[in-house]
Amino acid sequence: MIILDESLYRREAEGRPIRVGMIGAGAMGRGCANQIVNAVQGMELVAVANRTLSVARRAYEEAGREGAVEAETQNALEDLIRAGTPAITSDFELLCRSGQIDAILELTGSVAFGARACLAAIAGGKHFITMNAELDGTLGPLMKRRADAAGVIYSVSDGDQPGVEMNLWRHVRAMGLTPLVCGNIKGLHDPYRTPETQKGFAEKWGQDPYMVTSFADGTKISFEQAIVANATGMCVARRGMGGRDFRGHVDELTKDYDIEELKALGGVVDYVVGAQPAPGVFVLATHDDPKQKHLLNLYKLGEGPLYSFYTPYHLCHFEVPFSIARAVDFGDTVLAAPDGIRVEVVATAKTDLKAGQTLDGFGGFLTYGLCENAPVARTEKLLPIGLAEGCVTVRDVAKDSVLTYADVAVPEGRQIDALRAEQDALFGL
Repeated sequence: MIILDESLYRREAEGRPIRVGMIGAGAMGRGCANQIVNAVQGMELVAVANRTLSVARRAYEEAGREGAVEAETQNALEDLIRAGTPAITSDFELLCRSGQIDAILELTGSVAFGARACLAAIAGGKHFITMNAELDGTLGPLMKRRADAAGVIYSVSDGDQPGVEMNLWRHVRAMGLTPLVCGNIKGLHDPYRTPETQKGFAEKWGQDPYMVTSFADGTKISFEQAIVANATGMCVARRGMGGRDFRGHVDELTKDYDIEELKALGGVVDYVVGAQPAPGVFVLATHDDPKQKHLLNLYKLGEGPLYSFYTPYHLCHFEVPFSIARAVDFGDTVLAAPDGIRVEVVATAKTDLKAGQTLDGFGGFLTYGLCENAPVARTEKLLPIGLAEGCVTVRDVAKDSVLTYADVAVPEGRQIDALRAEQDALFGL
């Protein structure tokens, strides 16, 4: 953080800000726009792309930037950026091709659209920073490999829990400890929530009811922990993770895990419901050096063998711009999977499904996501929930049963299926 702020201050003083193009201007996008425009020196939001143009305009207006102008062509976009005029467009590829944009920030939450945006950004030589855990949990390893080959950064952002967990994991490892649990703290988990049950909450906070439902039904946290596992090489101890109801402080969790099991598994990702400090993240780690263990006890971390480290918050859009600076100025990745999928998020029936039903998207009425170790998912041919939307059931599936490829007909000609097949082949799956 100290290095990042100094780098950005220097850019501001030298008049060479990082130029950001943002794709997706929903609630989180508007928060990021406001943060970049009003709080971050050495960075400019030069263009916003959104399918609905009025939504892109709203992002600028809520940040206090009036007079955004639509760009329909590449030349028009370049002229607007050169003139310092806020640019909006419904064509995200214009941002990806622009010679005056350094990095793309993507916040759509869609696997299919996010993949298109990522590939276009890479083709345009742009760093690609995303808050789209669903994209990363489905196609992230391939996106990273493509970005590496092009000499640009692909990264999930800081600010949301996965990025905060990765920061903590790196910090703990750098001190010489061995992380054995990467954990996430939830306030609610009910896999049967729907957009109807979450409608009131969504309206109160100005958010999409499907997105809010994906938080409540466990799909979102499954993706969040899966991508941490994929980035760190960890796994899950069991399908769905532990997910225990725990009302104490996370420091007390050091006595709740079997350290020998954790070591045998190579570390696990997990979550707890109701723990403090919420809504933070935690890492439980061990140390092999008796001298250091003695000093950890002196420094009030206890006798071990597990030691608790935590961050008591995640500040979402407040911290996202630092991810952009890390990529552009330091070539640093917050989170990405280097070696393929370690933990899959598999589609699970939220209700009794009948043959002939078309599966809806994340946080919908028909499915929720569960973490499963990739070798099990491959052996049982389980359907990744990132590919489930639009699939049609070909037979009845009981409530709470995981779906397999044999349970559905996959729509023909989808890019995401071709990309997933390429990724599976690339990483020997």
